Amino acid sequence: MSIISEFFLFFFREEAMKIHKILDRCLLLAVVLSICIFVLYPIFSVFRMSLFDNGEFTLKYYHDILSRSNLILIRNSMWVTILSSSFTTLFSFIIALYVFVSSPRTRYFMRSALMLTMISPPFVSALALIMLFGRRGLITYGILGLSVNPYGWQGIVILHTISGISFAALMLSGTLQNIDIRQIMASRDLGANPLQTLRNIVIPAAWPGILSVFFILFTMNLADFGTPIIIGGRYKVLATEAYLQMLSSSSLGKPAAISMLMISPAIAAFYFYRKNISKAGNSSDGSKLSSSEDYVYELPGYIKNVLLAVVTVFFAIMILKYSNIFLSTVSNTATGKIRFTSKYIMDLPKGKIESFWRSIIYSATAGSIASFVGVLLSYYTHRRGLRGMKIVEFAASLPYIIPGTFFGLGYVAAFSSQPFLLRGTAWIIIFNFAFRQISVSNKSANAEFDTIDRKIELAARDLGASNLQVLFGIIIPMLRSTFLTCFITTFTASMTAVGAVVFLISPGTNVASVEMFQSIENGLYGVGSVQAVMIIAVTVTVNLIAMFLLDEKRGRKNQIKET
Repeated sequence: MSIISEFFLFFFREEAMKIHKILDRCLLLAVVLSICIFVLYPIFSVFRMSLFDNGEFTLKYYHDILSRSNLILIRNSMWVTILSSSFTTLFSFIIALYVFVSSPRTRYFMRSALMLTMISPPFVSALALIMLFGRRGLITYGILGLSVNPYGWQGIVILHTISGISFAALMLSGTLQNIDIRQIMASRDLGANPLQTLRNIVIPAAWPGILSVFFILFTMNLADFGTPIIIGGRYKVLATEAYLQMLSSSSLGKPAAISMLMISPAIAAFYFYRKNISKAGNSSDGSKLSSSEDYVYELPGYIKNVLLAVVTVFFAIMILKYSNIFLSTVSNTATGKIRFTSKYIMDLPKGKIESFWRSIIYSATAGSIASFVGVLLSYYTHRRGLRGMKIVEFAASLPYIIPGTFFGLGYVAAFSSQPFLLRGTAWIIIFNFAFRQISVSNKSANAEFDTIDRKIELAARDLGASNLQVLFGIIIPMLRSTFLTCFITTFTASMTAVGAVVFLISPGTNVASVEMFQSIENGLYGVGSVQAVMIIAVTVTVNLIAMFLLDEKRGRKNQIKET
């Protein structure tokens, strides 16, 4: 009986291992196919649509864009985009430099504050500008007695600058933090003063990161259609033309051609970003980061005061912006005076409340998908080192670097007919949310895998565990914090997304961020403020809970290490 029992145990063990291998390959295939279908296929669809009309090759869409009548749109777009991207990069570097020269506690506070200022729907800055400094603005008309026109290219530049500073400052803060602190210490030891060290060491080391941030901002601002529509007035840009063409034209060829032209700076941004990351990685020896976190780089007092003044003005603007949005939900300032009212809350249509709850469900689902697929992609690429997965990982990074409007248009082109008919369903929005952020999940998992000891996995395999058992029994439980981080990132981005999803909604699938954009576009500023506050409230709450859980987990890890 013992021999028979051993035979059956052996047989079923072998069969189980075969099943595990099949399931492992199916899981790998599912990851690869999902990237091909929901990333590459939409991008290819836009490219094809820009070059073909009724199945025939044509360049007429590009010819129309480059015609004399449209050259002014290109000129306008380049002017406001270059100007706003330059201002944003400058002010962001100043704020990032202040973070870099501050104490570790101040650095933590500043990064947390910058992250919180990012958690808001788009166009909130536009809404605040109109309510505070418009023709009937609370400050300009109510306090100063002035009638100011905020509309035009100046308003676009101001809003693009304010909206991009938090994101850019966080990126540049990371760039500065990756500078080898030993170079700064060597410069000081050789007699260079702080300003000489800043000019000769810090800025050159940060320059690739500065360029990459500029090009990323350039891409974001060039593709933004909402801000020019709301605050641009008669000043038209290329992105607004693509948006209006999408809404009014039966052919998507011209919007597709415009979108193709707008991804060129995105490719340049990605190139500089990868170059910067590669340079930072090559100069790292593993001890640099910890030493840079503890080291405080001192600047002359008057320079630091200038940096502090810029930081103070920025956060004062943020406080003013959010205070105005919250105030506008319960008051009417159209007369230049504050008159409290509950009208906007009471008049909020039932459909808009339904859109809000729908956004939460869609964002949560997208966050779960992006987290799981991103971790699996990282596992097969960097942990298993499977051949060809580097290409798949590169493909997965494309949605994050290309304009949102391009990705939204791609989903319209790809999923409006068979074999992947998803238009009009909730899934086209959910998948767009998820795969737009898949690169963030992938990068987070890559960083976490570097901290996991491979000996644990090797020991499990020596004991007879399959790759699938190692993945679900060891790796995934160890990546709970990574899953949470990826989920929150995707959830927040999805709750506030407009550019990509505005083309995908239908009467039964509209989301809160688009509803808010439509309210502001139609001049319903009070209702738009209520919707903005609802989105901000849920995203901030979820992020604060996540930060608490992550800090608690880090504390437990430190206690374990100490014992």
